Amino acid sequence: MWNKIADIIIKFRLYLIILLLAITAFMAYQGQYVRWSYVLANVVPDNDPDMVDFKEFKKIFGEDGNILALGILDSAVYKTDNFRKLGYMSNELLNIKGVNEVLSVPTLKKLVKDQEAKRFKLEPVFDSFPSDQKKLDSLIRYALDIKFYSGQLINPNNGASVVLVTIDKALMDSDDRNRVVSDILFVTEAFTEDTGIQLRYAGLPYVRYINTSKLKDELRMFLVLSVIVTGFILFLFFRSFKVLLVALGIIGMVVLWVVGTLVLFDFEITLLTGLLPPIIVVIGIPNTVYMINKYHQEYFAHGDQMRAIRTIIRKIGIVTFITNVTTAVGFLVLALTDIVILKEFGIVAGINILATFVVSMIMIPSVFSYLKPPGQRHLKHLEFKMLNSVLSVLDLLVHRYKEYVFVITIIIAAICIYGISQIQAVSYMVDDLPDESQTKKDLAFFEEHFAGVMPLEIVIDTKRKKGVQNLSNLRKIDEFETFLDSIDFVSKPISVVSFIKATRQAFYNDKSAYYSLPNNRDKNFILRYLKEETDNINLATKFVDSTGQKIRVSLKMADIGSVKMDSLVNQVIEPRIDDIFGTTEFDVAITGTTLLFIKGNKFLIDNLITSMIIAFVIIAFIMGLLFRNFKMIIICLIPNIIPLLITGGMMGLAGIPLKPSTALIFSIAFGISVDDSIHFLAKYRQELFANNFFVPVAVSKSIRETGASMIYTSIILFFGFVIFAASEFGGTVALGTLTSTTLLMAMLTNLTLLPALLLRFDSGKRNKEDHPLIEQYPEFYDENEDEEIDLDLLDKEEKNKD
Repeated sequence: MWNKIADIIIKFRLYLIILLLAITAFMAYQGQYVRWSYVLANVVPDNDPDMVDFKEFKKIFGEDGNILALGILDSAVYKTDNFRKLGYMSNELLNIKGVNEVLSVPTLKKLVKDQEAKRFKLEPVFDSFPSDQKKLDSLIRYALDIKFYSGQLINPNNGASVVLVTIDKALMDSDDRNRVVSDILFVTEAFTEDTGIQLRYAGLPYVRYINTSKLKDELRMFLVLSVIVTGFILFLFFRSFKVLLVALGIIGMVVLWVVGTLVLFDFEITLLTGLLPPIIVVIGIPNTVYMINKYHQEYFAHGDQMRAIRTIIRKIGIVTFITNVTTAVGFLVLALTDIVILKEFGIVAGINILATFVVSMIMIPSVFSYLKPPGQRHLKHLEFKMLNSVLSVLDLLVHRYKEYVFVITIIIAAICIYGISQIQAVSYMVDDLPDESQTKKDLAFFEEHFAGVMPLEIVIDTKRKKGVQNLSNLRKIDEFETFLDSIDFVSKPISVVSFIKATRQAFYNDKSAYYSLPNNRDKNFILRYLKEETDNINLATKFVDSTGQKIRVSLKMADIGSVKMDSLVNQVIEPRIDDIFGTTEFDVAITGTTLLFIKGNKFLIDNLITSMIIAFVIIAFIMGLLFRNFKMIIICLIPNIIPLLITGGMMGLAGIPLKPSTALIFSIAFGISVDDSIHFLAKYRQELFANNFFVPVAVSKSIRETGASMIYTSIILFFGFVIFAASEFGGTVALGTLTSTTLLMAMLTNLTLLPALLLRFDSGKRNKEDHPLIEQYPEFYDENEDEEIDLDLLDKEEKNKD
């Protein structure tokens, strides 16, 4: 089959090049329509009870994650001039298109009892900004006595305050969100420059804006870095600008195909799919290394350029196809999950890894057929003395000290299994940002002074229309809110109960001692005022549904992580709900963006672990088809499982948590690392037949003749993935460092443990009449495939050419 493919590629190479260039041009044209994702990915299935509750909450009460918070801890803000500027800033923010509401100390409103109309009305606390400092101080003390705002907008202990900017929920999942946040920052930065007062920023709109901005910058940086790093290593290896340009040209084509694929499938650029262009660069280069290396060997073995080009298609085609398939499997299994972002990532990656094989198989032979044959200096990589010394040491090691290899492997595996047992699955809302980032520091400010800004919602269904008007119901909710307020990392709750307490304080002329629910004596008077409430006061309607049956209790909390969050909900809040509401018909649901995000990460990790198991099974099945020998399948898989154990052990011992970014590593790395085993075992089986089934010689020749390519490709993969450690996103850093480490360990195990296992457990006996799939391609390897290159003869050829 591969003979025919070689004939077709050589015969129609010009037309095939034109076809690939036309496809690339089409993909580049489609690429201009690629879209960035502005949606906070929901990975929890729609039929999950928590997701059902959250969707119902949003349907009734709207978005809970559309508030951008500005924090201030500077007494200078309470000086008349600065306070007036803070008020001006609040008004400017309100004038921004897409901003629905701005709540700050200068814009505070108070409930005022209108005795004539028997109703409450809202009036500004600061109807004008006083120029007299004493008057301003008096009004600020008055504002501090309004209990409704205490702990929400103002910290009564140190005067820290916040400005809450509510963004139109319709803009939260669109590009306009970034425009609104950018406009907000323009106004707030002008305030800081004018007054010298530092502002702290938090809230999901701001975090998502920062993440998107950094993501765009980093993707460009990683694409450039991946090209520079892999290109530099390629040049060191081949010492040829022609090779470098051809390799990078091929990878550039596939990168354009990646972007075009996103558009054709109507996918958007997410945190995952955005990593694909640099990943494709890194993964695609090994194809080039193997094929060009073989081209050089063949040409200088016989000096016939076209024969050498035809040979690399015949001999490298099948193994390159198999290794690309196993790599693609590591990604494509992600498409089997129920999570959209993983599906998209897996589909686009898998398709384009296979496309990399097709483009490489056509472009490398075709382009080099039009170029001059390689010269002597291009063969330097074939006689790298240091590399040959390393391979000699490895050969000696596995023959004389294989028992030590087994013992060390067992010890390392045992330590790593213990380390794996120490791994905790922990994720945070702002998990990806480094601790030293300004965003993390700002978040810490809000957690210290206002218990955090992460939204948590509780919906209480009284099961009766107008159940909110029942004072006994309100008292139970008040008891529950008092409990919630006692939790250190949870803010003071806001609900209709808070509003009714505020009305009682207003009814008694703003005396803070009266901030409580009405008693049996005054409830009729206060409720009479509330019934006359006009549309000017809409605070209560934000926390009660239209029937008066469902009540929203809104909280803000610290980013405590998935483990503490799970403990808080299931071991603290839920039992208290049962204690307070157990004797009622109430239905209490805990929901909100924070809860769904934490649960989503757990769901994501579970799916990634399942994907890794599926990838393991599929690749084992492929090994079975190739070698049709159970012992060989086990021997092949063990050296690729050990690196995964080492990575898991490092995570556990170093305290690196299991989260989506780290769970993703295992299936990807396994799919890539098994390629080395395929190359080694294919060569090993050929050497068995060439050396009368004598295992030691077959192992030695396999180490020396495949080891160089394995080391070079592993170096490229290592440095290609390690560039992601330069990211500001913790998940990307973990993906880069742990994947590169895993692949490096896989190279070592495939050059030591794999041959040691063959020497110990493979007798070398084969049925010459029964050939597995890998041996049904006699052109895959032959006895003269890797014959030594006579450099003296090469010198003579070069002189003759001169």
